[in-house]
Amino acid sequence: MADGLTKSAARNIFYGGSLFFFLLFTAMTAHTHWYMVTTSTDSEGLTESVELGKHVWEENMCINCHSIMGEGAYFAPELGNVWERYGGHENPEAARAGIDAWIRAQPLRIEGRRQMPGYDFTDEEMTGLIDFLEWTDGIDDQDWPPHPAG
Repeated sequence: MADGLTKSAARNIFYGGSLFFFLLFTAMTAHTHWYMVTTSTDSEGLTESVELGKHVWEENMCINCHSIMGEGAYFAPELGNVWERYGGHENPEAARAGIDAWIRAQPLRIEGRRQMPGYDFTDEEMTGLIDFLEWTDGIDDQDWPPHPAG
């Protein structure tokens, strides 16, 4: 019996292990894609207004200060659940009015407090942004953020 690992056995372990983990990675990638398409994303809710809101979000670089579903900066509050925090599930009209008023009131100019810049959104852009935030709240984010305040 050999005292150590032979060259051919080591090569077989390397190739076999590499193939196994490549197949495992491929299967996990396919499952993630399938889960995103069939379960976690509300594709029927993707309206033109939601797309406009996403465009407004990206164009104004909101992610430089805010996070959404854990992605982005942590300078300002998480916005993945802002619809829920404003009571959008119970009273959507009040939530829309509240979010609209909050964004339009910026900056608050309170000494010693972080300041959100002022944006001059059109009514269509504001509606789109709020629709995007509402749509984002409907994504199965697996209980993220861990604290309701974001």
